[in-house]
Amino acid sequence: MASSQLALFSSQDEAQTYHDSKRSGFFSLLVDVRGEKRQSSHLLADMPTVLGLVDKTRDTWMSQAEFIRPNRRVVNLSRLGLLFTDLDTYRVPALAGRSPDALASSVMYFCAEEGIPAPSMLIFSGRGIQAKWLLDGTIPRQALPRWNACQRYLVDRLAHIGADPMAKDASRVLRTVETVNSKSGQVCRVVHVENGIDGQPVRYNFEYLAEALLPTARWTIEQQRQDQVERIQRKPFKLVSGGKTSTLRGFSGRQLAWDRLEDLRKLAELRGGVSEGSRMLHLFWRLNFLLLSGATNSKQMYHEASALARELDPQWNSRSKELMTLFSKAKAYEAGEKVSFGGKDHAPLYTPRNDTLINLFGITLDEQRQLRTVISPDEAAERHRKREEGRRRIAGAVDRDTYLEAANSKLAQAQALRAEGLSVRAIAKRMGVSVTAVSRYINTQPKGCTKSVRITNGEASEVLNEVRQQRS
Repeated sequence: MASSQLALFSSQDEAQTYHDSKRSGFFSLLVDVRGEKRQSSHLLADMPTVLGLVDKTRDTWMSQAEFIRPNRRVVNLSRLGLLFTDLDTYRVPALAGRSPDALASSVMYFCAEEGIPAPSMLIFSGRGIQAKWLLDGTIPRQALPRWNACQRYLVDRLAHIGADPMAKDASRVLRTVETVNSKSGQVCRVVHVENGIDGQPVRYNFEYLAEALLPTARWTIEQQRQDQVERIQRKPFKLVSGGKTSTLRGFSGRQLAWDRLEDLRKLAELRGGVSEGSRMLHLFWRLNFLLLSGATNSKQMYHEASALARELDPQWNSRSKELMTLFSKAKAYEAGEKVSFGGKDHAPLYTPRNDTLINLFGITLDEQRQLRTVISPDEAAERHRKREEGRRRIAGAVDRDTYLEAANSKLAQAQALRAEGLSVRAIAKRMGVSVTAVSRYINTQPKGCTKSVRITNGEASEVLNEVRQQRS
C-alpha cells in the first residue's frame, strides 16, 4: 500500500481493526510518565475519545485483547481479534540499521519462507516491527489455549528475526500508532498493509490460521480431548513440562487446565459467590490451573492472583505468602522439571483427579451437569451415552419408542392383510419386507388378543427355505 495511504492509519484507525467501540468491555493503555509506567483501563465505547487525548510525545502502549473488567489480566479476558508478534529486529545483526520499509519487506519475505500466511499489517514500533494477523471476527476466552498455541508457533518460527518470546500473551500491550518511541526518537506507524477485500487489510478465519500454523488438525485435537476427558476418571491426567509446547499432548493438557479453571468460576457463579472460608481454596486452585494452562507464568502470577482475588471478593486482601509454594512449583514447571510419583513423571504443579476436586469443593451432581470437565464417572458415562445416541440419530438410527411404534404399525398392517386372505409372499411383496419378517408379524399375538393367526405348511416351508438361504 502506498505511503500516502498508510499515513491515513491513525492510532484510532489501527486500533479499530481489532477493537470495536460498539462492543461491551474494556481496553487498557500503559503510558510512561517521566520513567513511571501508569496503566488505565477504559470502556471500548470511549476508545475514540481516549485515543484522541493521548499525548503522542510519550511512550504509550495499548492492549491487543478486550476484557470483561477494567483490568488487563488474562483471567479477565473477554475476546481476541488478532494474532501478533513483536519483532525486535534491531537485535538481529542482518536486519539492524535497515529502514522501516526495508524491514517490512524482510518480514514479509521470512513469513513466506516459513510458510506463514502474510501478516495483515506491519507496524514500525520505532526500533522493530509489530506483525499482526487480523481475524474476520473475534474468538471467545474459551479458545485461549488454542490461541496461545498459535502465538507460540509464530514466535518459534520467527525467532531468527527477533520475535520476542515474552510478548505473546493475551494481556500484552504493544506500542500505539502515532506515539513516539523515546529510545529511538522514531514515531510508531503503519508501514505495510496486506490488501484484502475492497482495499482493506486482509482478515483470516481463525480456524484457517490455526490449521495452517498448528502441527495437528483441530478435529484430531478435539478427538483426543474427548478421549482424555473420558479417561480422566480412570487415572490422573498428565501434562508435559513447561518447556514442551508444540506437541498435541501439551496443547490438550493446557486446554483441560483452562477448562477446569472455567469450571471453578462457573461453580462460584452457580452458588452465588464464594464464602469467606473457601476464598483461599478457590484462589489457590484457580491459579494452579491458570499456570498449567500456559496462559500466564511465574513472573505474572501474583498480578493474576490479585485479579482472581478481586473476582472472589473485591474487598478481600489475599496474603501472597500462602501462594509461595505454588510460585516455586510454577518456576519448576517452566524450567521443564518433573516430579516422579508411582513410577511416573508428572508436572510440578498440581494435577488432581476429578474425584479429588469434587470432594474438595463438595460439588453436587446437579452442579456437575453444568460443568465442562470436573464430573464424576457416572456423569461422564451419561454424557458419553448421549453423544453416542446423537451419533446414531445422525447416522439414521431411531430411538426405541419410535422403533417400537413403527414395528407395531407393521405388525398391524401384516395381520390385517392376512385377515383379507393374502398369502405370506403376497404380504411381503406388498409391504416391501422379507417373507421371514411377515411370518414373524402374523404369528405375533397383539396385546389383549386371544386369537392367533397361523401360516400354512407350504408357507412355513417358504420361510424355512429363506432362512437357510440367508444363513448360507
